[in-house]
Amino acid sequence: MTVMALSELGIPDIWVKAMTPEHGQIAQRIGAHHVVYPEADMGERVAHLITGRMMDYIEFDDGFAIAKIKAPPGVSNKALAESQIRERFGVTVVGVKRLHEDFQHAKPDTRILAGDLLIVSGATKKVEKFASYSSEK
Repeated sequence: MTVMALSELGIPDIWVKAMTPEHGQIAQRIGAHHVVYPEADMGERVAHLITGRMMDYIEFDDGFAIAKIKAPPGVSNKALAESQIRERFGVTVVGVKRLHEDFQHAKPDTRILAGDLLIVSGATKKVEKFASYSSEK
């Protein structure tokens, strides 16, 4: 009822929390511009975190994800350009966090060391696969 009233008032940006896809679909049909599913989104995020492969994880609606993972041994002691992470895994290292140092934006000459935390982005499945690689090696 509230969504319909806001829609009739011409409110340009109506957000709705939905419990199910059906609930969200109904909300959109009666005027909601944005539908969020916090319980489902948090459940998926926690599932990724409890596998132990990722230290943090955010997935976007369009199949894109950003994750914080431990640097895999196979890429340690190499510059990003040399490790060819993007070519081999299809993910981009956005930044590196080294113990007792500030976060640094990744560049081709950024050297990855054992123990570094990597912020990686890319297609959800590719980020998940790279995270699996980091926990296997």
